[in-house]
Amino acid sequence: MSTPIAFDRIVRGATCVTPGGLAEVDIGIRGGLIAAIGALGDAATLDVLDARGLHVLPGVIDAQVHFREPGPTHKEDLATGTAAAALGGVTCVLEMPNTDPPTTTAVALADKVARLAHRAHVDVGFFVGGSPDNLDDLDELERLPGCAGIKIFMGSSTGTLLIPDDAALARALSSGVRRVAIHAEDEDRLRERKPLATSVDQHPVWRDAETALRATWRVLALARRFGRRVHILHVTTGDELGVIADCRDLATCETSPQHLTFAAPEIYERLGSLAQMNPPIRTAEHRAALWRAIDEGVIDLIATDHAPHTLAEKAQVYPASPSGMPGVQTMVPVMLDHVAAGRLSLTRLVELISTGPARVWGLAGKGRLAVGYDADLTLVDLAARRTVRNVDMASKCGWSPFEGLSLTGWPVATIVRGHVVMRDGQLVGAPCGRAARFIETIAPTAAA
Repeated sequence: MSTPIAFDRIVRGATCVTPGGLAEVDIGIRGGLIAAIGALGDAATLDVLDARGLHVLPGVIDAQVHFREPGPTHKEDLATGTAAAALGGVTCVLEMPNTDPPTTTAVALADKVARLAHRAHVDVGFFVGGSPDNLDDLDELERLPGCAGIKIFMGSSTGTLLIPDDAALARALSSGVRRVAIHAEDEDRLRERKPLATSVDQHPVWRDAETALRATWRVLALARRFGRRVHILHVTTGDELGVIADCRDLATCETSPQHLTFAAPEIYERLGSLAQMNPPIRTAEHRAALWRAIDEGVIDLIATDHAPHTLAEKAQVYPASPSGMPGVQTMVPVMLDHVAAGRLSLTRLVELISTGPARVWGLAGKGRLAVGYDADLTLVDLAARRTVRNVDMASKCGWSPFEGLSLTGWPVATIVRGHVVMRDGQLVGAPCGRAARFIETIAPTAAA
């Protein structure tokens, strides 16, 4: 009589970052879920992944990416963007709405979800953009399957989405229940200061700290008025962090690997417009404030704001050069390098790139190594040392701002709902990604 198969796959012998801390345990996977964690011994399985010497993180989530589809897919699309994510150890991404056309309707959202089939290498959730044309529909749009929430641009960036005034912003925040993602730059101040945008090293002068602080003050005041939860995207200044810290009952926030790694003016001298993004890379003093906020628990998550443009587009004379840089494939090694340098612990990093994104956005079944959760795993070698190379980037744009940096700590396998999608730097198997599920969009009778 044959022995029944207990698990589809066992990940054996790794040091796992569990909710209880680091533990050298096996992980049993069945039906795409984590079915057991512990010493699984001789349990019957179809497949054993020997992970001795490695660390297993809950599947990494990049909660802010721009994959450009539909629209300017010459520089990215859902297939290449999710391939870059998988190669970088990322198991789920949340994609932004400033595509062409923008994701502002139920039809546009459904179109994006449909595009995932047989093309996405990781799971994807999509933000719906707030615009003057859909303010009365946002409470319905945020509840649609695949929707990560509502995204609002208070200041102009890439694309056409913009809600610059408090009256429209109040309408957007006055109905609905889910947390709202905010790009906090004050549009009036951006327009006033545009004449200062004379060269790329003046990018953080034009889009200065006061521009960010004003917008953050405004949206937090309205959030308080309506009791609405908000999330301040890509925080870059110490000024904002103090304000956000006083509103933790309503406000969460994030920063990016770029803002934690680079500093002005050096980065503009070295990379020119390749370092141009919104909000900008700022001085070392602001970078130090971000690290203090990570130590103090004020920052909830790290996301890349992956926003690819071609080298030819970036070579245009500033300010015609577009803002944004790729990052989804390099987030894990860049942040593991900071762990190796002693700037944060591995468990704190997991809070920022796995647990935190799942908590803030209500991702169902993700963000933890726990029985019953999706079998999303990021296997990393903390001792591996490699150099970032443009030639290795899967993004269509073909470059990385971290090119040439030698980093310690690299992903070696990516598992999405039990499917190995990357192993030793190579994509594995057919694309298996699907629309991410969110607790606040799942009916009470459905499985969460």
